[in-house]
Amino acid sequence: MYRIIAVGKIKEKYLSDGIKEYEKRIQWFTNFQITEVKEVNTKEVSRNIKQEGENILKEIKNDEFVIALCIDGQVMDSEGLAQFLASKALYGTPKITFVIGGSNGLSEEVIKRANMKLSFSAFTFPHQLMRLILIEQIYRSLMINNNQEYHK
Repeated sequence: MYRIIAVGKIKEKYLSDGIKEYEKRIQWFTNFQITEVKEVNTKEVSRNIKQEGENILKEIKNDEFVIALCIDGQVMDSEGLAQFLASKALYGTPKITFVIGGSNGLSEEVIKRANMKLSFSAFTFPHQLMRLILIEQIYRSLMINNNQEYHK
């Protein structure tokens, strides 16, 4: 089972449509879920990060392998991510949860709870767009691991 915990709701229709499409495709291979936690918008950025972090941590179960998306995380290509996810499944890690922070990032508490930090790039992406990029990479990994044509 794969899950994404993300801060905030998707506002743009084109992102929402893309996410729904990949969500549908992933369901052919495995259980998949997106959990949205409330975005906090006060003038105090540190307070926003802390509250969003608490909301994220409330959603994480003890048996989940947590991957936090961070700019300073480990960098992988698509084949590397596919291989990593396949090895986790092979060695009995049934629940993998990816965490995407809000526009101000993730709290230190969430990063400490994570079993791994993953970076998609040194670039900064809007957190809503990152959700689409991540879900596409999960789908791509499943296609690679199931020897299906998609990845080139």
